[in-house]
Amino acid sequence: MDQERLVTALVLPPLDCRESVPSTGERLINAAVVVLLHAVLAYAMLYVSVRNDLIALPPSISARLLPMIEEKKEPAKPLPPIPKPQVRKQPVVQPQPVLAVASPTAPSAFVVAAQPPAPAPQPIAVPPAPTPVAVVAARFDADYLHNPKPVYPALARRMGEEGKVLLKVRVSAQGTALEVAVAKSSGFARLDAAASEAVARWRFVPARRGDEPVDSSVVVPITFALE
Repeated sequence: MDQERLVTALVLPPLDCRESVPSTGERLINAAVVVLLHAVLAYAMLYVSVRNDLIALPPSISARLLPMIEEKKEPAKPLPPIPKPQVRKQPVVQPQPVLAVASPTAPSAFVVAAQPPAPAPQPIAVPPAPTPVAVVAARFDADYLHNPKPVYPALARRMGEEGKVLLKVRVSAQGTALEVAVAKSSGFARLDAAASEAVARWRFVPARRGDEPVDSSVVVPITFALE
């Protein structure tokens, strides 16, 4: 407060020293000066109070990077070798030779008897091969069979058809025709059919193997000729 009074006394002259009333411009200037002085004083007081509270900062710290030091790895120590088990060698015992002492008076206990001579090998009798039995073929031309001749077709006569037919006949053991087939045609179907129909009704002398009648096949020729 003393400082404010001092500033006011310096700026404003005493009332008794004023000769006249200042103008409006002078009042404004005086007011501005007063405000400025108050601001300067307030700043000075604030600066002084803050300065006392300031704490001295430490000097700047400089730092630098040091190169990294690589740690050297110690080489791995090799493992100690595994001790091999010791094998104890067994002492080799050599067999003692056994001496056989033959008694001059005692006879030998093992006697090999004399074997008889081996018999001479006997010849093996081979049975004779069986004699093949001849087969007598079947027959169709026996007189006692009385087989009828094939009928000459009338149309074949008028057409002048002639020829020879060979028929393959399967004959049973009873002498009947089991199957009749044309082995060679006469060239005319009517003649072949007439021959087949006639032979299918024929009787035959069956084939024989020894005294046994068997099935067989025989070829029968049939000739058709115009007189």
